[in-house]
Amino acid sequence: MQCDYFDAGVCRSCDLMGVAYGTQLAGKDAHARRLLERHPDAEWLPPLASDPEAFRSKAKMVVGGTSAEPTLGILDEARIGVDLRRCGVISTGIRAAFDPVAAFIARAAIEPYDVRARRGELKLVVVLEAPDGSLMIRFVLRSREAEGRMRKHLPALLAAVPTAAVVTINLQPEHKAVVEGPDELPLTPVDTLLVRLDDVTLHVRPGSFVQTNTGVASALYREGAEWVAAAAPRSVWDLYCGVGGFGLHVAARAAADGPGMRVLGVELSAEAIESARAAGVPGTRFEVGDATAFAERSDPADRPDVVIVNPPRRGLGARLAGWLEREGPASVLYSSCNSVSLAADLERMPSYRVDRARVFDMFPQSSHYELLTLLTRRVRRAGAGSPSRGR
Repeated sequence: MQCDYFDAGVCRSCDLMGVAYGTQLAGKDAHARRLLERHPDAEWLPPLASDPEAFRSKAKMVVGGTSAEPTLGILDEARIGVDLRRCGVISTGIRAAFDPVAAFIARAAIEPYDVRARRGELKLVVVLEAPDGSLMIRFVLRSREAEGRMRKHLPALLAAVPTAAVVTINLQPEHKAVVEGPDELPLTPVDTLLVRLDDVTLHVRPGSFVQTNTGVASALYREGAEWVAAAAPRSVWDLYCGVGGFGLHVAARAAADGPGMRVLGVELSAEAIESARAAGVPGTRFEVGDATAFAERSDPADRPDVVIVNPPRRGLGARLAGWLEREGPASVLYSSCNSVSLAADLERMPSYRVDRARVFDMFPQSSHYELLTLLTRRVRRAGAGSPSRGR
């Protein structure tokens, strides 16, 4: 892929830009295999490719410039706005909304936030696109100062972007490296974007985490559900469940084979849990809570046959990995956006072997990727270390 912004040196976010896509994919697969080389018996499936261009279904654009001429993109080293409205990795549907969004900012006279001077209002515009083309547009502001003007000019924005289903204001008043705040003000009657993936519809509310590559995410959830189904579990925990991507797909896949499986999802974000519950998939239950604390206080009689974990980039950490090592089930489905932290967690879980692994290229043009692994508890001989709970 060729990118004018990259060639001009104004944006280097895509560190593999210009590298042949096949070479990118092979390099990511090789990197994952090296990190998991202590599991030589793992079955490695071929890496799953993405569309190398226009794949991003979510864009977080820093707002710079002036209210009359705003930039949407990033800030340079001097904290000056760099406009990236034509970025080729962002979906065409989102890109089509950028010019009308910029015109809306100018019409409503919303002053972009100046990081150096610590003044202004508008920090970010966050746009999410569903597979059907509908959009969620969120304006991250310091205060409600511009709310009246935004409501006044909202009809013009909706007319210019007919795919905009959800428009909100997020309030983030503090000057710190936190993308968004806890308060969301809906400007449209609808505040939930419906994201349909296969037979599951995710109900995405503002602030809920969703993968940035819908096409690859759909394949990731589908394959994860198939791997879990092969273990024939009666109960599954989905820790760090977000809006329920894995758990809902696992439950929907199980329902096709008949009732009986129970899926429990745990996530710290109340917004995400509300979204997961709204999907209404039978056999599922979702709770707000910290994944590690939930596991540690669980009753042994209620523990599942399979645990799914999809942690942030830092990984599971010593406590949750330690709990899985001591108390975990026969199978763990681990989806990681940082294979380095995954490898560190595996070192803390020597009772598990990597049974199966596959790279999902969620982030073409960059060195990042998603790695899905199926972990199986080793069967140990009596007296050889900790006793096995394998079934």
